[in-house]
Amino acid sequence: MSLTPQEMQATRTSFQENITLLNQSFEEIAQALNTSAAYVQAVANLDAVHIEDPWILKNYLEGQLQHSGKKPIPFTALKGDFHQYWFLDSQRIESGKLERSN
Repeated sequence: MSLTPQEMQATRTSFQENITLLNQSFEEIAQALNTSAAYVQAVANLDAVHIEDPWILKNYLEGQLQHSGKKPIPFTALKGDFHQYWFLDSQRIESGKLERSN
Protein backbone atom coordinates (compact mmCIF):
# COMPACT_ATOMS: atom_id res chain seq x y z
CA MET A 1 0.00 0.00 0.00
CA SER A 2 1.57 3.20 -1.12
CA LEU A 3 0.44 6.45 0.45
CA THR A 4 0.37 9.81 -1.27
CA PRO A 5 2.36 12.63 0.31
CA GLN A 6 -0.89 14.07 1.69
CA GLU A 7 -1.87 10.70 3.21
CA MET A 8 1.57 10.35 4.74
CA GLN A 9 1.35 13.78 6.36
CA ALA A 10 -2.18 13.10 7.62
CA THR A 11 -1.01 9.79 9.11
CA ARG A 12 1.97 11.43 10.82
CA THR A 13 -0.38 14.06 12.24
CA SER A 14 -2.80 11.38 13.50
CA PHE A 15 0.06 9.56 15.22
CA GLN A 16 1.27 12.74 16.93
CA GLU A 17 -2.23 13.75 18.04
CA ASN A 18 -2.98 10.30 19.43
CA ILE A 19 0.36 10.10 21.24
CA THR A 20 -0.30 13.52 22.76
CA LEU A 21 -3.84 12.51 23.72
CA LEU A 22 -2.61 9.29 25.33
CA ASN A 23 -0.11 11.26 27.41
CA GLN A 24 2.46 8.47 27.51
CA SER A 25 6.13 9.05 26.84
CA PHE A 26 7.84 7.43 23.88
CA GLU A 27 9.73 5.33 26.44
CA GLU A 28 6.48 4.02 27.97
CA ILE A 29 5.06 3.20 24.55
CA ALA A 30 8.34 1.54 23.55
CA GLN A 31 8.36 -0.62 26.65
CA ALA A 32 4.82 -1.84 25.91
CA LEU A 33 5.74 -2.60 22.30
CA ASN A 34 9.13 -4.23 23.06
CA THR A 35 11.22 -1.68 21.19
CA SER A 36 13.11 1.56 21.69
CA ALA A 37 11.71 5.06 22.08
CA ALA A 38 13.66 6.11 18.98
CA TYR A 39 11.97 3.38 16.95
CA VAL A 40 8.49 4.40 18.17
CA GLN A 41 9.29 7.91 16.97
CA ALA A 42 10.51 6.54 13.64
CA VAL A 43 7.34 4.49 13.16
CA ALA A 44 5.17 7.50 14.01
CA ASN A 45 7.11 9.35 11.31
CA LEU A 46 6.46 6.43 8.89
CA ASP A 47 10.11 5.45 8.81
CA ALA A 48 9.49 1.83 9.80
CA VAL A 49 11.47 -1.34 9.20
CA HIS A 50 8.32 -3.35 8.43
CA ILE A 51 5.19 -2.19 6.61
CA GLU A 52 3.11 -3.60 9.48
CA ASP A 53 4.77 -1.47 12.18
CA PRO A 54 2.53 1.61 11.74
CA TRP A 55 -0.49 -0.67 12.16
CA ILE A 56 0.97 -2.09 15.38
CA LEU A 57 1.53 1.39 16.77
CA LYS A 58 -1.91 2.54 15.62
CA ASN A 59 -3.62 -0.43 17.27
CA TYR A 60 -1.71 0.12 20.50
CA LEU A 61 -2.61 3.81 20.66
CA GLU A 62 -6.26 3.23 19.84
CA GLY A 63 -6.55 0.40 22.37
CA GLN A 64 -4.92 2.39 25.15
CA LEU A 65 -7.01 5.46 24.43
CA GLN A 66 -10.25 3.48 24.37
CA HIS A 67 -9.24 1.69 27.58
CA SER A 68 -8.74 5.05 29.28
CA GLY A 69 -12.11 6.33 28.05
CA LYS A 70 -10.70 8.68 25.42
CA LYS A 71 -11.74 8.81 21.80
CA PRO A 72 -8.81 8.22 19.41
CA ILE A 73 -8.14 10.65 16.59
CA PRO A 74 -9.10 8.77 13.39
CA PHE A 75 -6.52 7.62 10.88
CA THR A 76 -7.58 8.39 7.32
CA ALA A 77 -5.08 6.10 5.55
CA LEU A 78 -4.62 3.27 8.07
CA LYS A 79 -8.23 2.20 8.15
CA GLY A 80 -10.35 -0.85 7.80
CA ASP A 81 -9.50 -4.40 8.77
CA PHE A 82 -5.82 -5.06 8.28
CA HIS A 83 -6.66 -8.73 7.67
CA GLN A 84 -8.16 -7.65 4.34
CA TYR A 85 -4.87 -6.24 3.03
CA TRP A 86 -3.16 -9.18 1.32
CA PHE A 87 0.29 -7.60 1.53
CA LEU A 88 0.25 -7.25 5.34
CA ASP A 89 1.40 -9.98 7.72
CA SER A 90 -1.64 -10.05 9.98
CA GLN A 91 0.11 -12.33 12.49
CA ARG A 92 2.85 -9.75 12.92
CA ILE A 93 0.26 -7.04 13.58
CA GLU A 94 -1.67 -9.27 15.98
CA SER A 95 1.53 -9.88 17.96
CA GLY A 96 1.37 -6.24 19.06
CA LYS A 97 5.16 -6.01 19.21
CA LEU A 98 7.59 -3.96 17.18
CA GLU A 99 10.99 -5.29 16.24
CA ARG A 100 13.49 -4.11 18.80
CA SER A 101 15.48 -1.33 17.16
CA ASN A 102 17.72 1.49 18.33
